[in-house]
Amino acid sequence: MHFLPLLRGHHHHLFFQQRRALYDSVASIKCVRDRGLDHAVERERHLKPVINLKNLIISEPSKSLPLSIIAQSEEALQIPFRSIEFIRKYPSIFQEFHPGNLNIHPHIKLTPATLALNSEENLLYQSVNYKQEIAGRLLKLLMLCRVYKLPISLLERLKWELGLPGDYEKFVIPEFPDYFRVISGNSFENGKMLELVCWNDKLAVSEMERKAVKNGKNEFCLKHSNGFEMDKKYKKWVDEWQKLPYVSPYENAMHLVAKSDEADKWAVAVLHEVLSLFVGKKAEKENLLYLGEFLGLRSRFKSTLLHHPGIFYVSSKIRTHTVVLKEAYKRGMLIERHPLMQLRFKYAHLMNAMKEENKTKIDQQKTGSDLKSGEGEVEGDESGEEENEEICDLSDDYEEEEEEEEAESANKRGRSSRMAAKFGEDNGKRGVVRRLDGRNSGGTVGRSSTRFSGRTNNRDDRVSPRRSPKRLDLSGNRARSKRERRTPT
Repeated sequence: MHFLPLLRGHHHHLFFQQRRALYDSVASIKCVRDRGLDHAVERERHLKPVINLKNLIISEPSKSLPLSIIAQSEEALQIPFRSIEFIRKYPSIFQEFHPGNLNIHPHIKLTPATLALNSEENLLYQSVNYKQEIAGRLLKLLMLCRVYKLPISLLERLKWELGLPGDYEKFVIPEFPDYFRVISGNSFENGKMLELVCWNDKLAVSEMERKAVKNGKNEFCLKHSNGFEMDKKYKKWVDEWQKLPYVSPYENAMHLVAKSDEADKWAVAVLHEVLSLFVGKKAEKENLLYLGEFLGLRSRFKSTLLHHPGIFYVSSKIRTHTVVLKEAYKRGMLIERHPLMQLRFKYAHLMNAMKEENKTKIDQQKTGSDLKSGEGEVEGDESGEEENEEICDLSDDYEEEEEEEEAESANKRGRSSRMAAKFGEDNGKRGVVRRLDGRNSGGTVGRSSTRFSGRTNNRDDRVSPRRSPKRLDLSGNRARSKRERRTPT
């Protein structure tokens, strides 16, 4: 550990020849939807405002808040709609009550299950290992900055992604005076700044370099979504781009030409490392660009997201754009799940617990009515229990969606094949009717044409009024009488 270098790594890569231009046919790169990563983003819908409101209620001495105060703080808590509707949407998290049985505005408190999860979360934040991990994460983020400073307001915006507790400035930062310190800033919103005190060579190792030691390969992992079409020109560019030397994001590479592949690969390394520092390996695009603006890489971050859909994915779920590091996920689930993410998944499961109980009750009511009518079976209850067991594991959600889509597509194929078979059967019947009509009309094909086949069938079904059976019999008697007259006795 030593004091800060002025320009670390400035002379390491001057041998680069700035000859490769950035890929120019960006319009030909068509990003496709990734269902698994969309599901990973959508799984945390409303989770952030729920935890924000939970923390606000916990901070009160009475562990409850009047609904009127919550309604005034909707914007700060990021509640997406009316607070009363939001609270009643999650009865397994929040409880509504009237203090002292008085007819006044309702108060909101937390359920016992939520309080138990909050205690588990506090134990995690207070553990020595987690504090050390937070300090290392902040230190690495500071070493990525060329000025080795970050505004506290920026850390507040990235608090969710970095997994920082609400009191990190008071209880975490002072415990590591050899890592960083808080100073008063003169620029960038004139707020407080977190400044790096001492450089750490052990921590200045990127996630890519750490994996390269295990795999022996220092190339970015490309995981293109299903349905992505790569033309030959783009594939050739990506192959040559992968062969370029890897520049560590902790090295100063500002000497590289802005619109070159070398500078683009370094910007990819910086964004890759930033997302690797986040507990969920994803972040809102707006917050990432806000960080990129302070790093002087806002425009490079934008072009990086466009040029490399195999490394980063931008999801448009939950009414925002979220950037996801693709290699950190498999089938919509984190490969290495952080302890804080485990707790967040528990909160998400508790949020949806009441909905699943209501579904189970509805299924049981339907099963009971079927049993009374003699049409139901006991297996209906077992299916409800199996459904509840599947819900308990959030990792099965994506697989269930895939099976539903496959079943739906199979049903569609079955319906189309049945329609085709029915269409062929109808054509066959029509051909038989046409041939029969041609025979009934004395062998003339003109009367049994397709255009008049329906009309001919209708005429055959009823007896014509002009030629009744009686008249047919009379005409036959007259013909026999004439033959009898001509024959001699």
